[in-house]
Amino acid sequence: LHLVESGGGLVQFGGSLRLSCTASGWAFDYHAIGWFRQAPGKEREGISCIGRSNVPIYIGDSVKGRFTISRDNARNTVYLQMNSLDTEDTAVYYCAAKDGCFGWTDRSSYSYWGQGTQVTVAS
Repeated sequence: LHLVESGGGLVQFGGSLRLSCTASGWAFDYHAIGWFRQAPGKEREGISCIGRSNVPIYIGDSVKGRFTISRDNARNTVYLQMNSLDTEDTAVYYCAAKDGCFGWTDRSSYSYWGQGTQVTVAS
């Protein structure tokens, strides 16, 4: 499974972005997809996870109420809608695949990773 993130860029404080994670290869809909982010000098942080058929959904406390996750299995794509962006959201955002969302914040439990997309929020 090959994952490619897109949709990152520069956005003003309070703005919105939608990231996409598009997969190629076999059995995309057999995998849960997680989103992580890594800011300079910080550990990679779990943001969200979505199960194979849009359930279950987990959202990390740091983004709860601002970020939502969804997937379109027909398009082999998972989306991360990010609203009310803050400078603290500046990071490289990664998507990753595993067989279920259990233990979704554990980076080592994911089998496949994308290359990441940069999100920069300007004050």
